[in-house]
Formats: sequence, structure tokens, C-alpha cells
Amino acid sequence: MAYNSFTAEQSAKTPLINFDASTGTFELKGKSIPENSVLFYKPLFEWLDAYVQNPAPKTNLNIQLDYFNTSSSKCIVDLFKKIEQIPKNAKGEATINWMYDDQDDDMLEAGEDYKSIIKMPFNLVSFTK
Repeated sequence: MAYNSFTAEQSAKTPLINFDASTGTFELKGKSIPENSVLFYKPLFEWLDAYVQNPAPKTNLNIQLDYFNTSSSKCIVDLFKKIEQIPKNAKGEATINWMYDDQDDDMLEAGEDYKSIIKMPFNLVSFTK
């Protein structure tokens, strides 16, 4: 297992990223509107490529985004597809938790869209601010 974690501080345009390899607890939170989404997410994806080869027994990805742009939406799909490799390769269990404010219909709809294309446990979790 890759024992290192991948973290990135939250900014006005980029989300907090806290992916802990030792526990399999992954968090993505905030806004995702970087100037170049592909460039921003590239180091995370490279880290994930190594992680999925030898993941924790259970991986939980918790996503709580307030807003994301179109280029980030493609990167989010790519992120889900990488996480999807864990159960596909019989390397462990993986779950995605899409957390959205119960007043934010756009984020609920985005979560429903993602859930329809990802073939693994995908939970829509509402919360109240």
C-alpha cells in the first residue's frame, strides 16, 4: 500500500484535497474552478494510479463541492473512473459519497448524473447548512 497521502490546501478556486492512503478516507471539498483543471488534477491522478494498485481494504471518497466548472466536471468523472478500478480489480471495496446542501438542486442533479454513469456504490448524501 502507498502509505503516503495526497493533500492540497483549499483556495478560492481549488478544493481541499485530503486523500489518506493508510485509512482509505478521501475528501474533496470546496470549489473546483482552477485555471487549468487537467493540470491541477494531474498530480492527484498520478498518485491515484499508484494507490489503486495496492489500496486500503476499504476506500471512501467523500465529495462536497459548492461549485465546479465544466472542465472540472470531466476531471471529476476521471477521478470516479480511477476509484472504480479498485473493486473492478478485486483489490478492495470502494464507495463514493456525493454530499450536497439540501437547498442546492444543481449539486443534487450533478450527483444523480454521476451516479448514473459510475458502476459502483455511489451515495447521495444531503446535509443542511
